[in-house]
Amino acid sequence: MFIASADRYETMKYNRTGRSGLKLPVISLGWWYNFGGLDLLENGRLIARHAFDHGITHFDLANNYGPPPGSAEETFGRLLREDFAPYRDELIISTKAGYDMWPGPYGEWGSRKYMLASLDQSLKRMGLEYVDIFYSHRPDPETPLEETMGALASAVRQGKALYVGISNYSPEQTRQAARILRELSTPCLIHQARYSLLDRWVEDGLLDTLEEEGIGAIVFSPLAQGQLTDRYLNGIPEGARATKTERVWLTPKDVKQNLPKIRKLNKLAGQRGQSLAQMAIAWVLRKPQVTSALVGASSVKQLETNLAALNNLKFTQEELKVIEDILKE
Repeated sequence: MFIASADRYETMKYNRTGRSGLKLPVISLGWWYNFGGLDLLENGRLIARHAFDHGITHFDLANNYGPPPGSAEETFGRLLREDFAPYRDELIISTKAGYDMWPGPYGEWGSRKYMLASLDQSLKRMGLEYVDIFYSHRPDPETPLEETMGALASAVRQGKALYVGISNYSPEQTRQAARILRELSTPCLIHQARYSLLDRWVEDGLLDTLEEEGIGAIVFSPLAQGQLTDRYLNGIPEGARATKTERVWLTPKDVKQNLPKIRKLNKLAGQRGQSLAQMAIAWVLRKPQVTSALVGASSVKQLETNLAALNNLKFTQEELKVIEDILKE
């Protein structure tokens, strides 16, 4: 039987999500990888327990997380029953629908049919009556935005979600989605977007849009799929993500191209008394619009390393200038 640490809220910092009443831990646990049916259940259990014991109250999932698709939610469902059931009201559980999930025309994108059917399947896999946050995982170029946002609002009215969010939407799409959801009396809580030292697209309008609309930001891939860690500093090790192709958008070419910058960033991190990964997480959290950074973990040790980013979240203006100069090279 799992008994959570009594001091689990002592060291974690929590940020308010946009203009909502909800606070999220500045570091959240992503279940995209390492919690699927191909992974060791007991390893996932140890990671999830350690996360909660250190104040990570937000577990981020999606219908297609695994692999195989759906299996991360099944893993969470089992851990909820066996470990976290007494703590359900201390947890923020999110899931998403938007990517390919089952065969045929109703198994992906943003139709009302797909969105609500997917949510029902997710709730069943996880053994939940509701999720805290339900996302549209990506914009649908063919379905009217009113239909997709209407499905999110319906999920709240049906009591199957407390809040709704969007992911991978452009600034203009975000403004439109926020307007529609306001009209439906279901404000958009949060936007989940990719952001790291090596991928800064959100700075080109999206963060400003979120601030104007009162929407929080939670960022994924702050470590650029491992590039912003010590994993690739001496080349590409055997078995690394850059050598794989399944659901991973990272190639050896990417790593080699970025390596000179990564090594310089690593030197600066050392001067700050941090690992490169810790500095990378702190860097995305420097933006006031960013509520939380989503991190994955393949081991408790890796999660501990990422959590240590909390020990130094401040940057001097000189440090920020050095980073800018490195990234512009």
